[in-house]
Amino acid sequence: MNAVHPVETPTTLQAAESLQDILAELIDLSLQLKEAHWNVVGPRFRSVHLELDEILLVVRDGYDEIAERIRALGHAASGGVAVIKQRSKLTPFPEGTVKDMQVVELISERLAQVCDGTRAHIPTLGDLDPISEDMVIGLTGNLEKAKWMMTAQFEEGSR
Repeated sequence: MNAVHPVETPTTLQAAESLQDILAELIDLSLQLKEAHWNVVGPRFRSVHLELDEILLVVRDGYDEIAERIRALGHAASGGVAVIKQRSKLTPFPEGTVKDMQVVELISERLAQVCDGTRAHIPTLGDLDPISEDMVIGLTGNLEKAKWMMTAQFEEGSR
């Protein structure tokens, strides 16, 4: 039986490189979400703690889909520490315990950073690979929703 392998082209290579940048930031974000989850303190501990795990599920689903798309394009997906350190532009999460509302702020900032990064790749992916573009658009929507849900539950009402 002859297996059919994707043919590497400059287009698939560029698309895979773009997706690899997204993958690195998503893995970095997932690690920061767990760091925040473990170390959040304060009166809103429980709700923030649980919300972080909900967001983590969205992020993990996203990075798994991105990694599998890289493979479908015929390239290796890299999720090692060195690759993440080199490719992720996320601000590191502070060490130690962090107050609940500061966690909301810091994670919201990181979600915004990732959304800005994924949005920046959409035009390129649209030119190279519409399937990857569609995946990244969906992922960005899910991340923007997570950011909104994270911050909205703690906003002061305007009564």
